[in-house]
Amino acid sequence: MPKANIHPEWYPEAKVYCNGELVMTVGSTKPELHVDVWSGNHPFFTGTQKILDAEGRVERFRRKYSREGAVKGNRPTKAKPTPGKK
Repeated sequence: MPKANIHPEWYPEAKVYCNGELVMTVGSTKPELHVDVWSGNHPFFTGTQKILDAEGRVERFRRKYSREGAVKGNRPTKAKPTPGKK
């Protein structure tokens, strides 16, 4: 049993508005919620998300971290230690 007079008032049918339009009802401690983004207009949930590579990030990364003249399977070798010397 919850303690008396310490919990906020609960609104089981709180209205959620996005751009002045009622989008859903939820349980909340406030009777009305005004949001900018919700699952109905967020690109991730609507499937309209675009992955942009406007600056060529992948190519820039490859250029920055690639070795000049490096070919797959042609890696530089380490010097072999001479026997008898530590």
